[in-house]
Parts: sequence; structure tokens; C-alpha cells
Amino acid sequence: MADLSPTRTGILPHAPHQIFWEQFGDGSRPPVVLLNGLAMHTKAWYPFIGRLAGFDVVLVDYPGQGASSSDDRAVTMPELAGCVRAVIDHLGLPPVHLIGVSYGGFVALEFARLHQARVASMTLSGILLSHETLFEMYEALSLRFYRSGPEVFELYTHYMYEKIFGEAFVRRVGLEALETMRARFHDRYKDRVHSLVRLTEAQDPFFASLDAHREGYRAITVPTLIVPGAEDRAIPPWQQRKLLELLPHARYEPIDEAGHVVYLEQPDIFWPRVTSFLSE
Repeated sequence: MADLSPTRTGILPHAPHQIFWEQFGDGSRPPVVLLNGLAMHTKAWYPFIGRLAGFDVVLVDYPGQGASSSDDRAVTMPELAGCVRAVIDHLGLPPVHLIGVSYGGFVALEFARLHQARVASMTLSGILLSHETLFEMYEALSLRFYRSGPEVFELYTHYMYEKIFGEAFVRRVGLEALETMRARFHDRYKDRVHSLVRLTEAQDPFFASLDAHREGYRAITVPTLIVPGAEDRAIPPWQQRKLLELLPHARYEPIDEAGHVVYLEQPDIFWPRVTSFLSE
């Protein structure tokens, strides 16, 4: 994948942001939009582009990620969904298949609630649409780590990487590889921790409005695949299963021996399952 390069790329002005995007393909195949988790950027998807043969792939950095602008200003989930919509409109795409992992799943759900006509299907992993005390505690603790200075932020990156992966993955890749991943994340954000704060804070109004938007989520009728990791400790499967109460056209297919990052931990199961779903 070292020589992989996008067909088109650009930075799209979408006030007040500058949104970086990449497209793989010439626009002749069904489009898939891969939506980043909180700590990701577009390049994190590169090892998996080849697993989506038969589809064009679009990648987007939210404000504060990767090559997008990183101003210290509040953002909201509808605003992030609007950034994705702006890229899709700019590229002139037909209805897209959204694949949202972790934080990207929240963006996908907000996109589908607001712009369902632009969605062909959704694949979601590592998210929830319910009020969960343990998740609220995890979010509050993350924000305390972010706001407490460089030394505490470095400590948090150790804590986060210990929490999000399943045992089988950690044993397979080894602690040295895990440390390399952690160090890259630390170096990517050490000088702009405010971006992590702003993206995390965007979850507060999102969850505060869940009850008000409940019927909007129930109105989402696009085919939806929910693929949790059976060992997810950040958002356990029993929390993710509650999505079925709100998404009438969803099916739930957990993957064993995977934590929060299923697409990375079990790629030989996750991606064939997703492409089979998309091909339907």
C-alpha cells in the first residue's frame, strides 16, 4: 500500500472550515465513504482500500483531523455531517454507502438523519444511540486527560490504546507495534489537543438531543449493518445492540475476538462481511 495514491484530492472551503478529502476511483463505481474515528485521519484507511474492490472510495478529514483546518472552535455533529455532505456534493456523487467506525458512526447516523436521500446504506461499528452512564464517564475522563497538559495527555494515550483493542489483537501484533501506533497518535495531536477536545465536546449536544431526535432515527430506512466487536470495552456489544430498537432496517452481526476497532483487529472477517452486505 506504500504506492497507493488517490485519483483526486483537494481541500474544500466549507465555512468556517477547510475540509481535506480524497477520492479513489473515477466515479464510475458505487461510492463508499469511510468516516473516521476520533483519533483517525484519511491515511489510516489506506491499508484497506484494496478490500473495497468494485467501489469508489471517498475519505474525509473532519475539522481538527489530518490535513483539514484545526481551529480551536466548537463543532457539532450536524456540522460534521454537513462537511461530509459538502464533499459529496462537490464530487457530484449519487447516494453513498457510509461506513462509520466509532466516532464516524455518530457522524454517519447524523448524516442519515439529516440527508437520508443521499445514503444508499450504512455500516456502523463501535457506537450507541442510548444514554449510558459508563460511556458518559469514559467521555468525561477523556476530556480531563486532554485538558490536563502534555504529561497527562501522554499518559492518556497509553490508557486509550490499552482500552480500545481486544486481547487477541494485542497478542498478535505485539506490544512493540502497539507502542508505535500509540506514539504516532501522540505525535499527531500533541500540539493540537484542542482538536480532540472540540470533537469530543461535540458528543454532548448529540447525546442531549437523542430523545428529541428519536423519531428522526426511526425514520432512517436505508439498509444498515451493525458490526460490533464482541470484546469491545469502550462501547460494549450490549449497548450497541440497542441500536436495533431505533433502526428498523438494521441487522446485528458481532465479530468474535475483536475490541473497539473491528475493521483493524479482524480485517479478514470485517471487510468481506461489509462488501457482501454492500453487494446486496
